[in-house]
Amino acid sequence: MTHPVLRAASAALLACTPATALAASAPAPAAEAAAQPTNDADILVTARRRPEDPQTIPGSLSVVSGALLDRSYTVNTQGLSVLVPSLNYSSANPRNTAFTIRGLGSSVVAVSQANDGLEPGVGFYVDQVYHARPATAAFDFSDIDHVEVLRGPQGTLFGKNSTAGAISITTRAPTFTPEAYEEVSIGSRDYVQAKAAASGALIGDTVAGRISAVVTGRDGVIRDTRTGADLNTIGNQAVRGQLLIKPTQALQVRLTADFSNFESDCCTQVYLRVAPTLKAATRQYAYLAAHVPGGAYTPASLNPYDRVTDIDAALGTNTNEGGVSAIADWNVGPVTLTSVSAWRFWNWDAANDRDYTGIPIQTTQHIPSRQDQYSEELRFASNGSHAISYVGGLYFFRQRVIGRPISIYGPLATYWLLGGPSAALPGNLLDGYGSDGRTDFQSNSYAAFGEVNWRPLPRVTLTGGLRYTYEEKTGSYNTFTFGGPSGLSQAQINSQLSILRGQSYNAKVDGGALTGRASLSYDVTGGVLGYASFARGAKSGGINMSGLPLNNAGLPALGTAVVRPETNTAYEVGIKTRLFDRRLILNVDGFYTRVTDFQANVTDTGAAAALRTYLANIPRVSVKGFEADATAIVMRGFSLRGSVAYADGKYDSYPNAPCPIERISSATTVCNLSGRPLSSLPRWTVSAGGDYTLPVPGLHGDVILHADSVSRTRQCGDPTDSAYTLIKGYTLVNASLGYRNRAGWEIDVFARNLFNANYLQNVTIQAGNSGLILGTPSDPRTIGLTFRARQ
Repeated sequence: MTHPVLRAASAALLACTPATALAASAPAPAAEAAAQPTNDADILVTARRRPEDPQTIPGSLSVVSGALLDRSYTVNTQGLSVLVPSLNYSSANPRNTAFTIRGLGSSVVAVSQANDGLEPGVGFYVDQVYHARPATAAFDFSDIDHVEVLRGPQGTLFGKNSTAGAISITTRAPTFTPEAYEEVSIGSRDYVQAKAAASGALIGDTVAGRISAVVTGRDGVIRDTRTGADLNTIGNQAVRGQLLIKPTQALQVRLTADFSNFESDCCTQVYLRVAPTLKAATRQYAYLAAHVPGGAYTPASLNPYDRVTDIDAALGTNTNEGGVSAIADWNVGPVTLTSVSAWRFWNWDAANDRDYTGIPIQTTQHIPSRQDQYSEELRFASNGSHAISYVGGLYFFRQRVIGRPISIYGPLATYWLLGGPSAALPGNLLDGYGSDGRTDFQSNSYAAFGEVNWRPLPRVTLTGGLRYTYEEKTGSYNTFTFGGPSGLSQAQINSQLSILRGQSYNAKVDGGALTGRASLSYDVTGGVLGYASFARGAKSGGINMSGLPLNNAGLPALGTAVVRPETNTAYEVGIKTRLFDRRLILNVDGFYTRVTDFQANVTDTGAAAALRTYLANIPRVSVKGFEADATAIVMRGFSLRGSVAYADGKYDSYPNAPCPIERISSATTVCNLSGRPLSSLPRWTVSAGGDYTLPVPGLHGDVILHADSVSRTRQCGDPTDSAYTLIKGYTLVNASLGYRNRAGWEIDVFARNLFNANYLQNVTIQAGNSGLILGTPSDPRTIGLTFRARQ
């Protein structure tokens, strides 16, 4: 059952907002506006750090309005990937959240593989503020105006060099005209979500305020057969308060404070399949499971879509994030001066059963962490439409992440990871053996940037921009081992150390990079724009903050403490059209991207237990493909959307790669993955959707129908391209049917995963390389009821 606190919070949330529109005597303006389908491309975006029509920007981007987010029940970044096919999202738990654009970005797909020294390749921004930790993208959306997904390197104008692209979220700003919004949803598995927002003038026409909040709760979708508990539950709460201060028409300051919290019995995976390895038969899963001391082990189910497990270690996630920001805009005539100042924090703690079985192999896994970041951006941007327009500025960013990695092994760890028991390997050799310690990662980033648009001819625009970034990073990693039996021989101690050893090292990396972009665009007609562009992005060198792999002598390989900078070169051509009196928008682009020294998180498959993931450089990868997006207002009240993305990504050069699980033996080996496809990249992704509004005068309102779907072809589930971690293609369909009253209230029946499709969200290879493969199954169908009101 959903926690009673969530129910109480939901009720309080709605009670604290103005009376609903049920009592209104006139139609709510917001409700009337919502009744008419609108083109998301009509929204003004800030992809080039000034308000612009997205159809005039010579580059590929997707724009999703807040109204569409509401209609489609898109409550987080995972749901956003249904509407934007080039965006791929994976999250084994919030800390290990990864998203890619065109197959590039973070490569983390498994529990406990996050590395604090790895910068994401896809930048995540909320109200112009960069969020350094991808985990903050796992929280629910609250009061969103629109979302921009920018494809390709964003190394010129955005606050950090996002080599694959950027997700830029703009929340709804305070208004001087009073308005309010309330929503509550209930559904399967005790799903409950409440949202509310209110805005209006506080001091005449000088100060306006806005407050918004969301509370989400749901029972688990995986059942623990040992305890009967529901796992992978949801418990989300978020609140945001804003002030808009306008002392003059030329000056405005927007102050924001927000806090989000996530507490749940999450996150675990279930049995998927077993891969054969090149190890001795006695070190493979089938033998190990059949000969577990005390009796053979059988998983709770061999069908992942039974959604059951029998894990025997503690499970839970407790994370929160928040911060304050101030955005000041001052129009001084020819230019507008902007300052974006922010401080943010992120706290993380979670308990995991890292062996994912009912066998007591690893009993404790925690990585409590605290991150603080500070950023300041100063910009100037030209006003008006002239032959020459420009934007430029300075940027500073600082972050510090302190962590405490804790691991403790259980009674059967010796058997599962080392063999035995025997005279040389007593059965309790690893029982209670563990590690603890402290990590400290710090980075400072300084940048200067500028971009100019020049129209030498009325229909021709040349764009050029440069950014120079200098970064300094330091990291310290200090862990120690403890526990286990006493009186051990040196050989037995060495066996313990082959599984887990303390490490202590310090690393530093610094350097600068010049990035930028250039484009040529031609306005064929008033509604057709063609363009060609070139962009260069870069990520500075990184530091391994999850420990180092071991060399052939069994010692930490200090040469892997630092990874080289990553550079990204992209070419793109495209055409943007707005036709038939703005009723049809069709955009098509083709791209080729080449990445040198691609930074990735890989697993030390040569280690005895393969418990270590670390940063490494892949010499060269490339992605090529095309994308098409269409939006059509077919007639009054009826709109359709469709998008397709094709991407062919591969490792151009990866001669010293970790091996797929089926090629792992007891000896340390490397494999040549050159020419193999990139992981987490389906070749084809297609999304489609539509909205239909049918006026019913006799009911004083409208019947409203919404549907959206996404189809993805198969993809490699881990960076080694193992045949046993393949994720099959799938189609996901969501829909809703409702009634909207002209007084401003609405009631809907909704279905998420309407046809109850079974598919895998991500996969993990069990630590120890026994061959066991785990997976996170899709959420089963959710059916529910929503009530909304606007004033």
